[in-house]
Amino acid sequence: MLASASPRRKQMLKELGIRFSVVPGSFDEPPHSKGEAPSVYVRKNAEGKVRSAAHTVENALVIGADTIVVYRGRVLGKPGSLKDAFDYLHLLNGRTHAVHTGLCVFDASDSSCLSDCEKTQVTFRKLTEAEIRAYLGRINPMDKAGAYAIQGEGALIVESIAGCYYNVMGFPIAKLEQLLLKKGVSLFEYMKKRRGNHDAE
Repeated sequence: MLASASPRRKQMLKELGIRFSVVPGSFDEPPHSKGEAPSVYVRKNAEGKVRSAAHTVENALVIGADTIVVYRGRVLGKPGSLKDAFDYLHLLNGRTHAVHTGLCVFDASDSSCLSDCEKTQVTFRKLTEAEIRAYLGRINPMDKAGAYAIQGEGALIVESIAGCYYNVMGFPIAKLEQLLLKKGVSLFEYMKKRRGNHDAE
């Protein structure tokens, strides 16, 4: 079960051939507290999301995630307005920032919970004001941490990354696999079984 309405997270699981259901919860992310480590903040949010959704299911693994952009200690979540989006990109322009994603896997059968965090460094190339406006005119920045996405038009603004590319998309699948392995589950094994079933058909 995926405790997220993110179209990108859903698409990534679909591309792997994973069968899942979406169970978005009612968790409201609290504002980031000054001095709280970004890794702690996103892990708490991811856990809050899965726990708010898990009460509706039984005998299932519920997966949640939360992504933020951090620049010089400032946490940039989803912009509240187009002006915020422009300000975010202006702040990140030509600079390096960090993307943190918290992941949580909740086992509804025994209420156990595992969480972790992935961090990736992203560097924007130097953009003109016109390029920033053109980029924002091509995407919907309102549902994206930091007001940008690395995929698609993001190829025009991101100069380099250090770390997991999929983390910048908001879903570090390799880290998810590591958490699932601790629960005795593997996406690799799942895909192998699914492939075997298709072959048998």
